[in-house]
Amino acid sequence: AAPAARKWRRRIGEDPVFVPVMAFASLFRGIDDYTQAAPDSEQVGAEGICGGRNERHNGRRSRKGGPMIDDPPILTIRDTIARPDPAKVAALAGAQTGHLVDCMNGRGALDYQIKPLDPTNAAFCGPAITAFAYPADNLAVFGAMQESQTGDVIVVANDGFTRTALIGDLVTGMMRNKGVVAFVTDGLARDRAGIVASGLPTFAAGISPNSPAKTGPGSVNFPVTVGGVPVSPGDVIVGDADGVVVVPQAMLDTVIERLAQVRAAEASAEAAVKAGATTTAGAARILASNQVKRV
Repeated sequence: AAPAARKWRRRIGEDPVFVPVMAFASLFRGIDDYTQAAPDSEQVGAEGICGGRNERHNGRRSRKGGPMIDDPPILTIRDTIARPDPAKVAALAGAQTGHLVDCMNGRGALDYQIKPLDPTNAAFCGPAITAFAYPADNLAVFGAMQESQTGDVIVVANDGFTRTALIGDLVTGMMRNKGVVAFVTDGLARDRAGIVASGLPTFAAGISPNSPAKTGPGSVNFPVTVGGVPVSPGDVIVGDADGVVVVPQAMLDTVIERLAQVRAAEASAEAAVKAGATTTAGAARILASNQVKRV
């Protein structure tokens, strides 16, 4: 390079303002090189993000001739899911959420804020139809309803969005008509009185009259995280007045086997309390041991 050019570059490289600017520009050069190296949208994660091939590039090209990454479809639906054995789902029906958590080493319940709109009508059990609805949008809820079968529980991740409701009473009425047995979301609901009247057990993080749009993006029947707990399509979802518990399909046999033991232990403990117990044998042993320091 000419001496003047070298001097200019050296000054920029030493300038604390221009150094991050140059680094940021180099990042975009790297992205441009990446899109050139990956002309198929699947190679840059389109399958993971959009759930399938994205053949259309709308004629857009990068500066070096490679295709640009398109916006995702407004809704991506997985047609088939692995469903649990109905007999195993039935084995968990009526189980207390606390007992199920005890079967899974004290875990599995959604965030405490996700509670039933009607605590007197909160018991349910069924396989999950999962969805992700973009904040302030509920298109994915309608996609999930379309894919649902009688006995399913629709579980919708909404990023815990609290500025608008995700559903109202008309939607819960439609779910009831479709045979859905419950609806669960980390978002909000509205029209509490109508939802209660619809008879569908509905769990949400709160209530807001604000209404959502139906423009996407969203997805149906892909793994989601709701209330801090991963949920996959076909996991068994159980609810009661205390909250909602997710039983992964892979743990169904273990949970069913342990459930009888947990119920027996609980019944024994309840009998002891009624007989006047003031502590448990396990707690008494720890309190009497050298693991406790008195000062």
